[in-house]
Parts: sequence; structure tokens; C-alpha cells
Amino acid sequence: MDRESARSQFDDLTEKYGVEHTFSFDEAWDFLEYKEHQDTLTKPDKFFPPKYTKDQFRKGITDLEKKMIEDENSVTPETDPDFNPIKHTFTDKQYIREIFNPAGEMLVTKIHTVEHPFFLLRGEMSILTEEGETYISAPYYGVTPVGTKRIIYAHTDCTFVTVHPTSCKDISKIEEEVTAKNYQELSQI
Repeated sequence: MDRESARSQFDDLTEKYGVEHTFSFDEAWDFLEYKEHQDTLTKPDKFFPPKYTKDQFRKGITDLEKKMIEDENSVTPETDPDFNPIKHTFTDKQYIREIFNPAGEMLVTKIHTVEHPFFLLRGEMSILTEEGETYISAPYYGVTPVGTKRIIYAHTDCTFVTVHPTSCKDISKIEEEVTAKNYQELSQI
């Protein structure tokens, strides 16, 4: 039911039964929207149940990524190295990667081979994985399981951070350590 239909029903029933509320219709509506938003963060499958198998998802995300790479209008690190600026930080046995994703960007991530935490420091994004769709807003953190490959849509400008266990300080070698080139390589790990 849309907001105005709900308002009309609220007003009609309030008048019909002579109810005196301690809240306005707008307060009740806003509270219910807030609760639904909270449920999408804690129970994403309730709102976005997966409609595909793992194999279907993997084929679909691989096909999408190929189409995005082939699209001459796609922006990649090769076509514009400043589009998604990355900040690299190293600590003892950890690599911290901070990336900026501008509002309106859709991207496909690599396949992760090492479980690690991630943090959304700023912004709002939708994330689609084999498990379904999740909407997150900063501040937010989670754990990336082994085998994860995501489609991400940035609703607003976003700052996203990942932390990877490694003693290496060479970015290209770290990428080889923590990601797989394809699902076949992942199955061999």
C-alpha cells in the first residue's frame, strides 16, 4: 500500500473508532519504513530471496563482467586510473586497501580466496552475491567468505576498506595471493 492510501485508511479508521493516538500518521509510517530498512540489513533473504542457483549466479556474474569489459563506455583502472582511487596501507602481516566508489558506479569484484573483514566507512550500496542482495549503509562492517564475487552498485559516493592477512608488500603479488582469476582456479585452492 502506498503512503497516501495508508494515510486515508489511518484517518478513516481513526475517525470511525474514535481512537486518540499518541503519534501522527507520518511518525508511524516513518517508523515502519525504518524497521523495514533495518530488517533488510539483518535479514536480506527475507526481502531479496535468491532466485538462482550458485552455478547460475557464477555464470551470470562472469557474463556480466565480460560485457562490462567489452563495453567501450565502461570505465576501468586501465582507461581512467583516477576513477577509483585506492589507498594502500601496510602493517605487520596485514594489507589494508581503501577504495573510493563514486555514486552511480556498478562494479564486479574479483573472486576472493581468503576470508577477510570489510568496512563501509561512507555511503550506501547494494551488494549482490550468491547469497542474495543486501543493502548496506555506513558505518557497516562484514566478513568476506572465501569464494565471494560481488556485483556492487554505489547509491552514493562510498569509501570501502578491506583488510587482508599477508606479509607481502607488493600489490600485484598480494592480488595473486587473495584472489582467483576464475572459478576453476578457486576450486583448486
